[in-house]
Amino acid sequence: MNPSTTVEPAHSRIYLDNAATSWPKPACVYEAIDRYQREIGSPYGRSGYRSAEESQRLVESARRSLAQLVGINDPNHVVFTANGTDSLNTALLGILRPGDHVVTTVCEHNSVLRPLRHLADQAEVEVSYVPCDSVGFVSPEDIRMALRPNTRLVAVNHASNVTGTIQPIAEIGKVAGSCGAYYLVDAAQTLGHVPISMGECQADMLAAPGHKGLLGPFGTGVLCLGDRVLGELEPLRRGGTGSASKNEHQPTELPQKFEAGNLNVLGLAGLTSALDYLQEHGIKAIQNHHQLLTARLLAGLETLPGTTVLGPRADQPRTSVVSINCVGYDPQELAALLEMAAGVECRAGLHCAPRMHQALGTLDSGGTLRLSLGWATTNQEIDRAVAALENVLTIPVG
Repeated sequence: MNPSTTVEPAHSRIYLDNAATSWPKPACVYEAIDRYQREIGSPYGRSGYRSAEESQRLVESARRSLAQLVGINDPNHVVFTANGTDSLNTALLGILRPGDHVVTTVCEHNSVLRPLRHLADQAEVEVSYVPCDSVGFVSPEDIRMALRPNTRLVAVNHASNVTGTIQPIAEIGKVAGSCGAYYLVDAAQTLGHVPISMGECQADMLAAPGHKGLLGPFGTGVLCLGDRVLGELEPLRRGGTGSASKNEHQPTELPQKFEAGNLNVLGLAGLTSALDYLQEHGIKAIQNHHQLLTARLLAGLETLPGTTVLGPRADQPRTSVVSINCVGYDPQELAALLEMAAGVECRAGLHCAPRMHQALGTLDSGGTLRLSLGWATTNQEIDRAVAALENVLTIPVG
């Protein structure tokens, strides 16, 4: 079938790919980026003149806000990285040693799966993949059963980027702590969307990008560190930090130990403003907005014939990520039709989570069509997206 001969081009845009990156950003984020680029432009931690001090202030403000957001006392335990993948690689490759065992789950993103596969292929670590149930929940007891005497790390994503399922990370943290293993939480789909306390979930490391729920720009990531891991975690990169320059060894002080090279101050200026916006409006209010919209979307999808919604119900722990399959339609084809018919922008495919799709039975059928809502999504956009999908499903296949 050639979709272009079947539907009219869209005249408006409905952005439902916030699991990939949030859009639009709050207006203050664009303003902060423009101000930094035009009026400041200086590096962080390299000089003492006035504009460099302003760069220092912006970065340290973001550090303090993030420390407060995740409930850690020392802002220097907040390390800035290039993105969420960089944060996860720093955590995984920096903490694991030859002969270690890792417990993770089938729900993980390739940002976890691929570094672990690399280490396993090098015969450096062994990895156990804990299963999930039919809607994506992982049992803490299954985590416990997978532990071994040499388990050094438990790595779990807080919420699936396929089903939106929110895992019981506090209970899993207790299990990891019971055997002395370090605990890494991938909060790519939750930080900025739902309240998170590293202390309450007993996380030693928490990784996230700055451009998703935190509402910042691309090129920003964060790795938050608990006390227990500080002496064990090795940096991936070594180089200039603007400090201790006579010493050829990498500084051991935080955050310089993990921030070799110039930081993306342009991006962090935007992230600083985004964090101010989140503090002003409140994570709970944003979470409530997402929950109401997700319930509305799920209710609308349930009325569509031949449509299967994967993941939890609206009243179960979940984010605003919703994946569906429609009988007779390839997910990629369906995504193209939705954009052409109504300007609905969503993602189709495996979403970089192949083991999750294998668990759901969608790996060989092209994955799913994913609709992911954001802070700026409206009821009207949800209704228009559901109506567009209903109209598209009336188009004969073949």
